[in-house]
Amino acid sequence: MRRPGDAWLRVFPGAALALFLAPIGAGLLYTWLPAFGWFPALGGDRLTLAHWREMLATPGLGDSVRLTLTSGVLATLIALVIVVGFVAAAQGTRTIARVRRFLAPLLAVPHVAVAIGLAFLIAPSGWAARLVSPWLTGWEVPPALIIVQDPYGLALTAALVIKEVPYLFLMTLAALDQTRADKRLAVARSLGYGPVTGWLKTVLPAVYGQIRLPIYAVLAFSLSVVDVALVLGPGTPPPLAVQVFRWFNDPDLTLRFVGAAGAALQLLLVAGAILAWHLCERAAMRLGRHWIAAGGRGGPAPVARAGAKTAMLAVHALSLAGLVVLAVWSLTGRWRYPDPLPASWSLDTWNRQLDNIWLTGSTTLICGLVAAGIALVLTLGCLENEQRNQARPTGRALWLLYLPLLVPQVSFLFGAQVLAVRAGLDGTWPALVWSHLLFVLPYLFLSLADAYRALDGRYPRAALCLGARPGRVFWRVKLPMLARPILFAFAVGFAVSVTQYLPTVFAGAGRFATFTTEAVAQAGGGDRRIAGVFALLQALLPLAVFAAAIALPAWLFRNRRALEG
Repeated sequence: MRRPGDAWLRVFPGAALALFLAPIGAGLLYTWLPAFGWFPALGGDRLTLAHWREMLATPGLGDSVRLTLTSGVLATLIALVIVVGFVAAAQGTRTIARVRRFLAPLLAVPHVAVAIGLAFLIAPSGWAARLVSPWLTGWEVPPALIIVQDPYGLALTAALVIKEVPYLFLMTLAALDQTRADKRLAVARSLGYGPVTGWLKTVLPAVYGQIRLPIYAVLAFSLSVVDVALVLGPGTPPPLAVQVFRWFNDPDLTLRFVGAAGAALQLLLVAGAILAWHLCERAAMRLGRHWIAAGGRGGPAPVARAGAKTAMLAVHALSLAGLVVLAVWSLTGRWRYPDPLPASWSLDTWNRQLDNIWLTGSTTLICGLVAAGIALVLTLGCLENEQRNQARPTGRALWLLYLPLLVPQVSFLFGAQVLAVRAGLDGTWPALVWSHLLFVLPYLFLSLADAYRALDGRYPRAALCLGARPGRVFWRVKLPMLARPILFAFAVGFAVSVTQYLPTVFAGAGRFATFTTEAVAQAGGGDRRIAGVFALLQALLPLAVFAAAIALPAWLFRNRRALEG
């Protein structure tokens, strides 16, 4: 039953949509107009295709597009296969519970930290080569191998797989709870199907529909990532998103037109890839129906289980090894190849960077807390509006929520910067927080929505029957009971803010530096010690917030067993 006093809650959905749909729409408009020559501030006062021709004639553009497609599609496909294979092999066992415990730390580690850690690990002079040299390889000097920034983008693909597997795993776990996977699998086992085959035939068709949008988001991100590609991707030619970013940052302002055309091409490329993936889904569905109807009950289950578990273990091991090598390099005094460990340890690098750490750290912390805080207020308002005003979420609303994750950042952030300049907000704190909020809000909402909607409605109804007003029920019943998922969602939003590179560069106009921008800048500077310091800090700050999100409810409700978790 709707209450007249609850009508004000309907403001929250509109405000949330306006906060990220308006800049995306305006950003796309102010990007596509310069792509066709209309940008009066730079002398573009007529529509033309000349900038498209100039962009398409760029040497190596075809290789950039090929590299973008191969690395992005391959990373998404490999991550999906690892997650599906692992869940199919481990469904109903303690292994999933063990992996779930490490989910928050893996989600907290930013993409750039993973990329820099992987680069320090697998480079010809990296830690992996040092551990096996010269006793196994015979290498007294680093081999002449192109492993990092290889022309095929294999290192870039590997980093994307390592980072996207935890996200897809989290989305799959959430989908399992909504599809009664245990019951489906139990029925399949009773009919004689093996565990892996039974899961693939009965659970996967229901689960995949729930994780389709997250998969599209992973595909869009992998096709348009800039910061990870700057660290691990080839430089000549680079992936398309990096090339567009270079055009936008070139001292020659006329290249802004070419950059806008490149950004439009990037958007078309991502849209085409998502459409092609969707067509492949439909083809796989037809083939899958024939496979399911054929009735085969067995298969190479032991091999599949071993392979899936090994792949998931490798993802965890590489993430952990990357963090360890970042810490080692940040404390290194002297470390000559092929010594497996530094000859001396020192805090000199940390001491020399204290001022920079304080400046970039305060910006990162303040922006992350404010963006996550605003996103949390909007999310709670939207979810409470759903319940009080009986508003049912629709598929269209979910697509709108995923829009910032499906549209490549580089394809609209330049236009959003133009909008900020017109509004007099370019290079200000509001613009910086707003640009982060575009991506924090969707992730935070998705992290909290299921837990909020799953709260047993008998508790709020009991409080209402005892005379409590809806506002008091929200503050005194719902929030305490949902403290753990709320704090976890806040930590997810904070971690997303920490990872933002392009929004900081465009909205900050060079006036704001964060751990992420500094880590990317130092990764290409040649001093692994400084890069290790900022990449490690970039990883540790979200981890600290996640640790606080886990510890705070346990401390607050230490005397209430029902709320201890």
